[in-house]
Amino acid sequence: MRLPRLVVAAPSTGQGKTTVATGLMAALRSAGHVVSGHKVGPDYIDPGYHALATGRPGRNLDPHLVGEERIVPLLLHGAAGADVAVVEGVMGLYDGRLDTDGFASTAHVSTLTASPVVLVLDVARLSRSAGAIAAGMAAYDPDVEIAGVILNRTRSERNTAEIVRSMERTGLPVLGTLPHDGDLVAPSRHLGLVPVAERDESVRMIERLGEQVAQHLDLEALLAIARGAPDLDAVPWTPEITTPGASRPVVAMAGGRAFTFRYAETEELLAAAGCRVVTFDPLTDRALPAGTRGIYLGGGFPEMYAAELAANTSLLADLRSAVTSGVPTVAECAGLLYLAESLDGVPMAGAIPAVAAMSERLTLRYPVVTATADSLLVRAGEQVTAHEFHRTRTTPDQEFTSATLHASYLHTHWAGHPHLAQRFADAVHAADEPVDPLRHHGDREVGAGLLDFAVNVYDGARPAWLDRALHAAVEDVAAYPDARPAVRALAARYGLPEQHVLPTAGAAEAFTLVARLRPWQRPVVVHPQFTEPQVALEAAGRKVAEVVCRAEDGFALDPDAVPADADLVIVGNPTNPTGVLHPAELVARLRRPGRVLVVDEAFMDAVPGETESLLPHRLEGVLVTRSLTKHWSIPGIRAGCVAGDPELVRELALVQTPWSVSGPAVAAMVATSTPVAAEEALRRAAEIGEWRAHLEAGLRDRGIEHVASTAPFVLARLGSGVRESLRAQGIAVRRADTFPGLTDSWARIAVRPPRLTDRLLAALT
Repeated sequence: MRLPRLVVAAPSTGQGKTTVATGLMAALRSAGHVVSGHKVGPDYIDPGYHALATGRPGRNLDPHLVGEERIVPLLLHGAAGADVAVVEGVMGLYDGRLDTDGFASTAHVSTLTASPVVLVLDVARLSRSAGAIAAGMAAYDPDVEIAGVILNRTRSERNTAEIVRSMERTGLPVLGTLPHDGDLVAPSRHLGLVPVAERDESVRMIERLGEQVAQHLDLEALLAIARGAPDLDAVPWTPEITTPGASRPVVAMAGGRAFTFRYAETEELLAAAGCRVVTFDPLTDRALPAGTRGIYLGGGFPEMYAAELAANTSLLADLRSAVTSGVPTVAECAGLLYLAESLDGVPMAGAIPAVAAMSERLTLRYPVVTATADSLLVRAGEQVTAHEFHRTRTTPDQEFTSATLHASYLHTHWAGHPHLAQRFADAVHAADEPVDPLRHHGDREVGAGLLDFAVNVYDGARPAWLDRALHAAVEDVAAYPDARPAVRALAARYGLPEQHVLPTAGAAEAFTLVARLRPWQRPVVVHPQFTEPQVALEAAGRKVAEVVCRAEDGFALDPDAVPADADLVIVGNPTNPTGVLHPAELVARLRRPGRVLVVDEAFMDAVPGETESLLPHRLEGVLVTRSLTKHWSIPGIRAGCVAGDPELVRELALVQTPWSVSGPAVAAMVATSTPVAAEEALRRAAEIGEWRAHLEAGLRDRGIEHVASTAPFVLARLGSGVRESLRAQGIAVRRADTFPGLTDSWARIAVRPPRLTDRLLAALT
């Protein structure tokens, strides 16, 4: 393929490569040429200047990050449709990765791309020695074609003439002389040049550079050199990647002044994988883009904007919620700092258990790293080439990785490792549609290899008699289910007349039926509490009022806090996730004429003797929901009931979908209502109590605040980030900030046998 091109190089850094290369791009563009800008090495800053100068994305050419075989294809891809490509070198012409004989140097890239080199010499403190330097650079490697020299920062005409004469002995043409101009020197920063997004008057600066280059350099001679480059025998790189589905899920990509570092090919790979990349500015946007299903936080300078980032608390909370709930997230360097608890003492997102601070020491590495475990991006044993460049440190000093997170100081170029982009895209496509916190469920937090303390299902085998009943029901699926045996069994189990009981497909169906029962004007849900009742009411178009029990009161119920005009009140007992068991007489005080009171007793069967249940009281205007799924380890069998006021039960039956309760669910209700089942239920309740006591004792020994519980779970104030740290150690607990009234410092811990609980306690220690 035909591509006019040249490389702008220098004997060392600080000679003016960026000034000349960027100015040349701007001058050629002003002259009517379509120009493509490229940068040797991993640098993100210079390509930002190139993009302003050319009006096209700046591109990187780095053999270490992408492999030698991809350099020419990436050059052709980036330069598609351009009249000429200008490649800015890195450091000195022959300086590359240490101990590799110049691998990934400017000279290496110039030979890979068969591109002529134009040498920039800073002659502010030189005279005839400039000729000697040029001659030595030209003779050092016969495979590198140095086609001419540009003299930068010239001063007196007399000294400049002396330097030009010295060049005659080298045979290298002088292609122009740029006089010293302090106004055109880009200011420095602790990591190098200030990114273009931060520069005031940056566009005008580029224009002035172009004007200076056009005035003092021989553009026609430079174009002639570029046009003399041989044709390239290669096919342009394309972001070939598999698209998992037809949908285009949103990947939120951080941008703005604080996050300017990312490779153009990253976005192209994600777009090719069927993702829709939406850029957001962490300094100004109050939330992640709508529909976010993946997050990419690249590099930049968050330390320069820490106060502004911290002030955007709503976005920090949104980001923390997304990351901790499992939205696939990649965070490189600056992204790692942004996800930390704090940066130089200023609060950040708190999505990972680490603090970050500026350091006196600059970390600069060009490593080849080997993955030690599977994660979102890599698999154990895989090697990845990377780049590390920062002046900060984190405590603890480690990467933070999981099945949904990759947070590290390392920068990678996905064009060199497209499988990383594929895995991220696959995870984004596989992720559930984003849900609001009320729809979050503990089963979203478990996964392969994780010890499950997140889901409240009894940790033990089902009784043989229950398995036999379920298998027999499956064998009988040729007939429509008949719920009448379940009505009789449940009525006998709870000591109620049959007209007081309605079997349901779990407690969730009962809440849906209640929500549809009447056009509620003032429904109230007492929180913290299982969120499904509120979801059902909102889905039915009802505006829900929340009454929140306070932690400082031990999450005790205050009936007087409920608005007097509430026509529907829903409260849990014992409450999920606090485990608080409210006295029955206190709950009954919520009754009012014209009001329906619904008490969610999904975990009452874990309370020995089921004390404080309202079922035996047969109160008018009261409904009680029950669930069999947790206590009997059958969450896949949606089995439950609603019982209470017979007139309300009759109305609920009228809005229930026919045959909503399956045959296996009916069989489970019948089987768990026998005297044998009653004995087993009591044994399980006692065992749960013993397991819970072991857990609570361990929490007390470690000084961890928790709520005294009567349920098969314990609400503990572990602190922000601890849940994520446990997950990194292979242990899943249930996040609690999705329950109204709780923050991310709380977590719900399901009770488990002591041998498993001890593993959790050891991890907490």
